[in-house]
Amino acid sequence: MEFTNKDIRTWSILGQRGTFGIAMLDVADNNHKIIGLSADLCNTSGMDRFANKYPERFINTGIAEQNMVGMAGGLADAGYIPICTSFANFIALRSNEFVRHFLSYMQCNVKLVGLSAGFGMELFGNTHYGVEDIACLRTYPNLTILSPADGVEVVKCVEAAAKTEGPFYIRLTGKMNQPMVHRSDIDFQIGKNITLKEGADVAIFATGGMVSRALKAADKLAESGVDATVIDVHTLAPFDKDSVLKELDKKLLVSVEEHSVVGGLGTIIADTLSETQHNTRLLRLGVAHEFKKAGEYEYMLEVNRLTADMIAEDILTQLK
Repeated sequence: MEFTNKDIRTWSILGQRGTFGIAMLDVADNNHKIIGLSADLCNTSGMDRFANKYPERFINTGIAEQNMVGMAGGLADAGYIPICTSFANFIALRSNEFVRHFLSYMQCNVKLVGLSAGFGMELFGNTHYGVEDIACLRTYPNLTILSPADGVEVVKCVEAAAKTEGPFYIRLTGKMNQPMVHRSDIDFQIGKNITLKEGADVAIFATGGMVSRALKAADKLAESGVDATVIDVHTLAPFDKDSVLKELDKKLLVSVEEHSVVGGLGTIIADTLSETQHNTRLLRLGVAHEFKKAGEYEYMLEVNRLTADMIAEDILTQLK
C-alpha cells in the first residue's frame, strides 16, 4: 500500500484495530482469495469496511472461536486465505487446541488477528485481558507471531501475512490515538527487529504499543545521563536473536511488553542469553504475574509500571 503522512496521522487516530480494517480491505481488493471471518466482532475489529464491500467473502461465525479456526482451516485447504478476528485472549486461549492442530501442525494458511491484546478491553476486566497469548502460542512451531508498534506496522504486518504462505498471529495492542513510532515508510522484514535509537549504556527491546513508551523512557533516561538504544521487536516468532547478540556490550538489557513477564518477550530474550557465554543482565518489564483489579487502560499500565516514567525509573534503579 502506498501511503502519505496524512494516512499515518489517520492511522494514529484510529488505533491498531481501525487501521487493521483499512489494511485488510486494501489487501482484499488485490486478492479475491481473501476471506474474512469474525467471532461476532465485525465492527469492533474494523472489518465492517470489508464486510460491506464483499459480503459474499465475509463469515460471522458468532461467538464460537474454535469453530471459526476450524472453518478457516477448511477454507485454507480449499485454496482461500482466511483472516480471522477475535479478542486476543479468545482467539489464542479458547481456540488454542484448534490453533495447534490446524495452524501449527497442519500449517494451514490461516491468519489470526488478536484484538485488544494486553489491557485494551479496560473495564471488561481479567476475563477479557490478553496478557498470556504470546506465551501460549510461541511454543508452536511454524506459527509466525507479529506485534506491530503503530499503524504503519499494522499495515506492513497485514500485507506480509496476506502474501506469505503459512499461519500467522497478529497481535494488536493499544487504543485509539496511539502515538506514531514511524512517520514514513519502513523496511519491514519478518524476523528482523528495527533499531529506532542508538545508545551506549542500555538496550531496550520493546514490542507492540510499548515501543512508543520505550522511546519516551529513553528520553527520560537521557535527562539522567543514561544513553539508551531502543529496538522495535515487531516479530516475536521467528525471533531476531542477532539483535540481542549485538547488544551484549551494554550495561543492561531491558524488555518492555504489554504481556505477562512469564513467557513473552522477556522470556524469549532470556532464552537467547542462556545460549551465550555472556553475563549480561536482563530487566524484564511487563504485566505482573498475578491478577490485579481491573481498570481503565492507563490505570492498568500504571499498576504494572508500564508508563514511560516508571520504565525509566525501574531502569535507573537497576543500573544503581
